[in-house]
Amino acid sequence: MKTAILPFTNFDDNTLWNNLKEGDEKSFSMLFERYYADLVRYGNSLSPYEEKVQDCIQDVFTDIWVYRSSLQGSVMVKAYLLSSVRKRIARLFERDHIFRKTTSTDSIAFLLEFSVEYELIDDDYATKEKVVHLNKLLNELPSRQKEALYLRYHQGLTVEQIAEILDVNYQSASNLLHRGLLSLRKEWKGAYSLFLLLSSSSF
Repeated sequence: MKTAILPFTNFDDNTLWNNLKEGDEKSFSMLFERYYADLVRYGNSLSPYEEKVQDCIQDVFTDIWVYRSSLQGSVMVKAYLLSSVRKRIARLFERDHIFRKTTSTDSIAFLLEFSVEYELIDDDYATKEKVVHLNKLLNELPSRQKEALYLRYHQGLTVEQIAEILDVNYQSASNLLHRGLLSLRKEWKGAYSLFLLLSSSSF
């Protein structure tokens, strides 16, 4: 009796990651397909040059495949990929002298205008006007605070993972999230339960 083989779409990230470390091309392709759209969206939030962003993502995956045998065996794949793309874009900026030869990712401005409308649409208090106002407050935050909230709220990353991606320590990442939420709370005039959905998702 043959053992049933699960479709690759049912494999979790760690299984696919460990398979690709062993040279499995299907697992590598599955991870690429699973996260490519998220990486493009995140990359485009850091750089206005879409083609260069796509090149950076391709380079990240090329490196993963070429150096697969030396990859860590236990990683949070999504956080690893987001961090790798961010660092690749920072190196691109340094090479192109956009940021005066700095290699610090602090210089990257978070450009994405992100929305909470779809996440809150079922809430009783989520009227169009209130959601628009909350989005406006979010997108007026300082770049680093907005990026930290985006990574926590939209990408579901932990504070530790956000710290790694932003190249800061845990306390600094926690402070970015905390300050962002404090700024929102200070300006928020709508129903508290709507704001609470965001703040409860950010820690």
